[in-house]
Amino acid sequence: MSANAIGYGSFLRGLLNDPKAVSAPTPSSRALSRAIAEAVDMERPGIVVELGPGTGAVTQALLDRGVTRERLITIECEPSFVRALRQNFPGVTVHAGNALEFEKFIPAGACVATVVSGIPLLNLPKEMRASFVRRALSLKGNRRVIQLSYGWFPPVPAWPAVAVSRRVMWRNFPPALVWTYDLR
Repeated sequence: MSANAIGYGSFLRGLLNDPKAVSAPTPSSRALSRAIAEAVDMERPGIVVELGPGTGAVTQALLDRGVTRERLITIECEPSFVRALRQNFPGVTVHAGNALEFEKFIPAGACVATVVSGIPLLNLPKEMRASFVRRALSLKGNRRVIQLSYGWFPPVPAWPAVAVSRRVMWRNFPPALVWTYDLR
């Protein structure tokens, strides 16, 4: 399956249905998707939670990296993306809902290895962004949030308990940044 498995037509429908819920005018490139997947620590036990998988480009890269389908949980709000994700990624848990309410979708007592987010955080107020990252880092077992962004500054600045790093992906249109939030 290619990084654009769902197809550009479906991507455009999702963009037109809810422009603020889609983070870019094009799906994530293979290079960007791989960079996000490479930031996942495969040695950490638990589930990988992907928020806002959109067309499934990062979902595919996570699977290609070795995240098993049973270990991956995705949460997407755009109905056309949800249908296509369920069709294209059998065995992956695909929840239809608001990814900002991710706690509702994680099984009780589950250990989380990492959270991968394609949510367009820059469309949200600063307080909501900070709350999102803090909540994600407070999930049982989680020590990392990987955030896709198109802004040159971190969507949430570092604070004493959390280090922030970035990787610029020039081989994506538009150029993207992969922000990694790690508990110290």
